[in-house]
Amino acid sequence: MIKLRRGEPKQEVSIISYRKRYAEPGTSPGTLRAHEVRRVEKVTISVIDYNEDTYEERVVSSVEECFVYRDTPTVTWINVTGLHDIEVIQKLGEKFGLHPLALEDVLNTGQRPKLDEYDEHYFIVVRELQWQDGLQADQISLFLGPKYVITFQELEGDVFDPVRERLRKGKGRIRRMAADYLAYALIDKVVDELFPILEVYGERLEELEDELIERPGRQTLQEIHRIKRDLLALRRTIWPEREVINSLQREESHLIRAETKIYLRDVYDHTVQIVEIIETYRDLAAGMLDVYLSSISNRMNDIMKVLTIIATIFIPLTFIVGVYGMNFNPTSSPWNMPELNWYWGYPAVLAAMAALALFMLLYFRRRGWL
Repeated sequence: MIKLRRGEPKQEVSIISYRKRYAEPGTSPGTLRAHEVRRVEKVTISVIDYNEDTYEERVVSSVEECFVYRDTPTVTWINVTGLHDIEVIQKLGEKFGLHPLALEDVLNTGQRPKLDEYDEHYFIVVRELQWQDGLQADQISLFLGPKYVITFQELEGDVFDPVRERLRKGKGRIRRMAADYLAYALIDKVVDELFPILEVYGERLEELEDELIERPGRQTLQEIHRIKRDLLALRRTIWPEREVINSLQREESHLIRAETKIYLRDVYDHTVQIVEIIETYRDLAAGMLDVYLSSISNRMNDIMKVLTIIATIFIPLTFIVGVYGMNFNPTSSPWNMPELNWYWGYPAVLAAMAALALFMLLYFRRRGWL
C-alpha cells in the first residue's frame, strides 16, 4: 500500500513537466541527438514474440537480433530501456520503417502525450507515473505496426509486468489478439496506475483537513500547496492522454480493429474518471486553503480579543496608578491627595483595583466576550 508521509511528495515540478530536449537551432528535422546524461548503465532490449500457440521471451545482446521478427506471422513486442545509444534506435527505425521525426521525439523525453499517424505505423507517447519515494515519471514512446509493438523508455522498472505475466501464462484473450490489443493493454496499464496514486493524495487530503481544524500551521499550508501543484501536473499528464485514447478509438485504420476499439473506449472512460477525481481533489485543496486562511484569521482574532480584554482591564488600573504616581506633597496643601495619610489607604486602593478588574471580567463574560 502506497503511503504519503508528512512532507511528501518529494517530486519536483520538473519531474512531470514538458521540458523538451531540443536539438541545436538549424538542425535538420529528424536528426537524433544523444542524451547527455545516462539514466541507466546500458541499453537493454527485451523481445516477446507470441501467438495463440507459441511464446518466446528473451533479452537480446544486439539490436540485429530483433530483425528476424520483422516479417514473422506472430506478434512481436520489442522493449528498449535506455535512450543514450543512438545506433540502437537508428537501426530499429531503419529496419521497421519508423519515421525519423518520431524517432527524434523518442529522444525528446519531455514530450506531451500525443498520437501521430504514419503510413505503416502509429506513434504514441504516454507518460508512465509510479510512486517510488515520491512521484516518478517516465516517457513511454510506443510504435504500433501491423504485427509489432516497439516501446522505448528511459528508466528501468516499468508498470508492464502484469501484461508480461498475462502473455507468459496465456490467460485471457491477449495471446489470441493482434498487436493493437497489446498496445491497448500497455496503455491501459499506464492509465490504471494513476488510480493508486490518486488514492494516496485523497487520503492525505483527508488527514490535512483534520489538521486544519485541530492544529493549522505553516507546514500544513506548504503540503496543501505541494499537493495542489502535483495534482495540476497529473492533470497535465492525463488530459492529453485522454485525447490520445479518444483519437485511437475514433481512427479509421487497418492497424486498429473494431474489437480493440471497444476496449479503448473503456480506457477512455477511465481517463475521464481520473480527470474528474483530479478536479475534485483540486477543488478540495483550494477549499482547504480558504479554510486555512480562515483558521489563521480566527486564531488571530482570538489572540487580539484576549489582548484587547487585558488592555481594557488595565486602562482604569493604569489611570488609578497614574493618579497616585503624580507625587503631590500632601503637606503643602490639604487638597494634595489627603488619602495618602490614611491608615488603610494603600490596601483600599489595591482592593478597589482588584474589585474593578473582577467587575470588568464578569461583565465581559456576561456579554459573551470571554
